[in-house]
Order: sequence, then C-alpha cells, then structure tokens
Amino acid sequence: MSDRVDAVVIGAGVIGLATARALAQAGRDVIILEKNNAFGEETSSRNSEVIHAGIQYKPGGMRARLAVPGRDALYEFCRSHHVNHRRCGKLLVAIGEKEVAGLLPLKANAERNGVDDLEIIDGHAAQKLEPGLACDAAIRSPSSGIVDSHGLMLALLGDIEDAGGVLALAAPVISGRVLTNGIELSVGGKEPMNLTADLVINCAGLWSDRVARSIAGIPDKTIPTLHYGKGQYFTYSGRAPFSRLIYPLPSPDSQGVHYTCDLGGQGKLGPDISFVDSNTNYDVDPDRRDSFAAAARRFWPDLDATKLQPGYAGIRPKLKGPGEEGDFLFSDPSQHGVANYLGLYGIESPGLTTCLAVADHALSIVKQM
Repeated sequence: MSDRVDAVVIGAGVIGLATARALAQAGRDVIILEKNNAFGEETSSRNSEVIHAGIQYKPGGMRARLAVPGRDALYEFCRSHHVNHRRCGKLLVAIGEKEVAGLLPLKANAERNGVDDLEIIDGHAAQKLEPGLACDAAIRSPSSGIVDSHGLMLALLGDIEDAGGVLALAAPVISGRVLTNGIELSVGGKEPMNLTADLVINCAGLWSDRVARSIAGIPDKTIPTLHYGKGQYFTYSGRAPFSRLIYPLPSPDSQGVHYTCDLGGQGKLGPDISFVDSNTNYDVDPDRRDSFAAAARRFWPDLDATKLQPGYAGIRPKLKGPGEEGDFLFSDPSQHGVANYLGLYGIESPGLTTCLAVADHALSIVKQM
C-alpha cells in the first residue's frame, strides 16, 4: 500500500530547500526526502560560501540568466530573514599583459549577463584597496559577498515549515516507478514506506542522476551522467590579509584557486579542481599545500605557506568534464515525457547564490506541467 502525497522534493541541500519553499508558499503540500541525517551535508555546506555577481558565465545559459536575479534575491532574503552575510566585494586580478587584455572582454561578458557595477582599475588602485595585493590590473566587483550557508538553509527550512512543508531526514529514495497518475517512490530508512506523489522534483545534487535512473519509466537517454569536480581548501592561520575576495581570472571549468574568508574572519584558499570517480571522498591532500601557495603567491607575494593548513573539500555535480563550461539543466516533461517529474541536474556554482532564482524557475515549469 502506498500513501498518496501532493509533492515530493528529493534532496535537502540549498536547492532542494529553496525549491520546496517555493512550492509550499505557492500552496503545494510538500515533503522533502533527504537521505542524510541533516540538511545540506554535501555540496551546499562544502563550498566557498560566496555570493557571486554573475561575471564569467556564458551569456544565454541558465547560470548566466539566473545569476543576477538570484544574487539580488539572496541579498534581500538574507536581509529580511536576518541571515548573516556581508557584501564585501571582490577583485578579479590580472597579472601580465595577456591577462590584463582579458579584463575588458570579461567585463563585457558580465554586462551581457546584467552585471552593471563592475570597474576596471589599475594595479596601483587595486593596491590602495588591498595593500598586500600584487597585480597589474583588476576588475572590482562591489556586489560580490559571502553568506552563512547553514543559516541560509535554516531560514529556508523555517519558511517551508511555516507554509506546512515537512522535512524527512534519513529517508533515502531507494527506487520508484512512473504510474499513469503519479510517481511511486520506495523510501528507505528506519521506517521504510511507499509514497505516490502527484509531483516529484529531483534536487539530489551529486546523486541526482542515480536517483533518476532508479525510477522506472524515466527514459535513460534523458538522464545525464554527472562528472564529479572535487575542490580542496586550505585555511590560513594568520591574520586575514585582505578585506575583499581575491580571484584570478576564471577558466571554463573553474574559477581558480582564490582567496576568501568566512564571516568569522578565517581566511582560506581554494578550491582547486580535479575530476574524480567518487562523490563521497572528502579527504584533503596535505601535499597540495605548496601548489596552493604557488598559485596564491601570484597575487599574494607575502604569503607564508607554513600558515596554510588542510581545511575541507567539496564535490560539484558537473555536466561537463575537464576544460568545458557546464550549465544548469532543468529536465522537464517536454524532454523526458513524464508528466509528473522535474529533474534538476548539474546545479553547481553558483548554485548557492542562485538558489532562490533556481526555485522560482522550477516553480514556473511546474505551473506549466
């Protein structure tokens, strides 16, 4: 026997929580199924906690379309819900003639994405802002910032519960099948159950492709195979040298080893990127310290490598492999033919920044299903 429910969101990371919030506030009865013992234990809590401005994404893609509205919505949500955050700003630094020449097209790319507050400054102006910095020129992004990701997810959950939604922890989706009038899910955990849902939204992040393949009736050819992009971080034990975020120029698959700090003032470097086979190995390789230091010394010449300590690692669910730029994928019934299913795949950076915009876009799709 299967219990009948209105809407199920699979995954309680920041994307799942934001999506469930949008559904619940739109009047849907929502249950969130999360396989872990707490919300946001994977990609959502293992990142830089940066609020991105929307600079480097390919114009026209979903990341580019959602970045600026997502950024603005996140700042407003943090303000209204008293989520700790800081609009600290960012410098994207260029070293050498080739990189300096790349600033103007990068700024133009950002402007096509709706980012209208960037300024190119020379090295002297950058050093006045950040005396410990070394560069020949930089893009100043005043709308970049940092956020308490746990506080954000807690606030999202509060709105969900206020709207009548429910979070079920330690409740993994084991399998499922598409029915004529919904989707039946087999849910494991200490109290296994079967649920038949009028709507299922897959926000399972690193597991979204496997979850989709476990549901009989979703065509396999419509389910992407995710690539796992692992990023490691090293923390800095000394006094934080910069008040802003310091980034190198981005590559197609990474924003490079950059300097950030958390809201407590803890400085850190990272992430690097390596494509791995496992989506559960969060070990940090201490032997990577020297390569991190070498990368950071391009813009931070006085870095003391002995103050770098292995921090943490995160893994991103990427749709593309090394050297390729990925995007967000909203797989709706027009793509897979299943009337009651929406799959969100490849929601990597800037997923934290865009979570509310992602949720709004998912809701707009649901309303047309």
